[in-house]
Amino acid sequence: MNRSTRLQAHLIGLLATLCMAAPAFGSDAEGPLRLDDAIPSPRISLTANHRSRFEFLSDQFRLGQQGDDQAFVMRTLLHGTLQPLEGITLGAELQDSRAFTSDGTLLTTTTVNAAELLRAYVDVHHDLLGGNLRLTGGRITMDVGSRRFVARNRFRNTINGFTGLDAEWRSPGDDRTVLRAFWVLPVQRLPGAAQQRRLRDNAVEFDEEGLDVQLWGVFLAHQLANGLELEHYTFGLHEDDGPRRPTRDRGLYTTGGRLLRPAAKSTIDYQIEFALQWGRSRATALPADVRSLDHFAHFEHVEVGYTFDAPWRPRVALEYDYASGDEKSGDGKNGRFDTLFGARRFDFGPTGIYGPFARSNINTPGVRVQLRPQEQVTGFVAYRAYWLASDRDRWTTTGLVDPTGNSGSFLGHQLEFRIRWRPLPGNLQLEMGYAHLFDGEFIQQAPNSPSQGDSNYVYTQAVLRF
Repeated sequence: MNRSTRLQAHLIGLLATLCMAAPAFGSDAEGPLRLDDAIPSPRISLTANHRSRFEFLSDQFRLGQQGDDQAFVMRTLLHGTLQPLEGITLGAELQDSRAFTSDGTLLTTTTVNAAELLRAYVDVHHDLLGGNLRLTGGRITMDVGSRRFVARNRFRNTINGFTGLDAEWRSPGDDRTVLRAFWVLPVQRLPGAAQQRRLRDNAVEFDEEGLDVQLWGVFLAHQLANGLELEHYTFGLHEDDGPRRPTRDRGLYTTGGRLLRPAAKSTIDYQIEFALQWGRSRATALPADVRSLDHFAHFEHVEVGYTFDAPWRPRVALEYDYASGDEKSGDGKNGRFDTLFGARRFDFGPTGIYGPFARSNINTPGVRVQLRPQEQVTGFVAYRAYWLASDRDRWTTTGLVDPTGNSGSFLGHQLEFRIRWRPLPGNLQLEMGYAHLFDGEFIQQAPNSPSQGDSNYVYTQAVLRF
């Protein structure tokens, strides 16, 4: 039995053991077990979260990759807080993200970040102007708005970190207003993607940040009548090459808004988001690439759904996403949209060793059906068709490009499903997912494409929380 097969067997065994052990943890009436229960002081809190996931991908679609990939990934988070005074909290969170893969599987810092200080912060709450002001400073993580541009990653095995200051003011009442502003230095995860051997060894190297990459943002949200929510935001990203961080020297401004009506029984829900992006960027991060391009790009997301008052509480939603691509190389302009530090799993399917689609040079309609057969069981089935927004620009997540446009723009169809079960709510969650990518003309015809046919991706995972 080879290493990847043993890892798969170990994960299956882990899931089976957890399921059989479920009754020993206690009933729902007793509530979930928490590490806090063993701590006598209410001013001290400690939580732990561990996730183990097995992933398998058949028929790679990325440039320079062939065959199948397998990975066993683990992420452990330990978060502690201390409240020395009323309204002041000191916190720290440790992250340990590791991967064990089959030979030839390409690793990046989105998968591996062993033994790292993810957060170390001071959080201050204070009443101000009839509302509540929260100031958080230090090394932090952030979810902003829809999470499409700044997010604390959930499915991904590593999490975006930032060092700086985040301020948020919230008004009271049903017509809640949220005003938020932040200035941070994005954390560079180490070792870098070029150090494949160290990533495979899950080597420990402390992450770092510097003034060469800065991110700031202003976010405003307001609760309207009939459950509507309106958001507006502006983000700025300014970067230059650092000693160990080659960049595309982006100086980007992204401004947009979102109108949201949350899902509810027997109600039409919808979400409309748009963003414009301008500034400067370079085509690559290569040191020899010194030509700055005029950057102008745009993004749109439209979603309309309906939740039926029926068993399994089905919700059916139509979805559409468009993120512009670069129309012509060599013209001194860059039209490819940049998703900054956003998450993409909730729109485009699983990431991990799969993750073929991102919020850049993409044109994709789809439909999603969500179900809840039982209170602790949820699932969905989703279908999307994918085109390149520009057939001359790069399929960003794969490295494939045809500058002539002769390979067409159709990437293929993706069919996906996921089922999630919480046998011990608050303590144990089990999940399984599958995605099938039917290859389109671009995959079949693009220069240097692996062109191996349809791709299959499956994962199983268990999450423990205490």
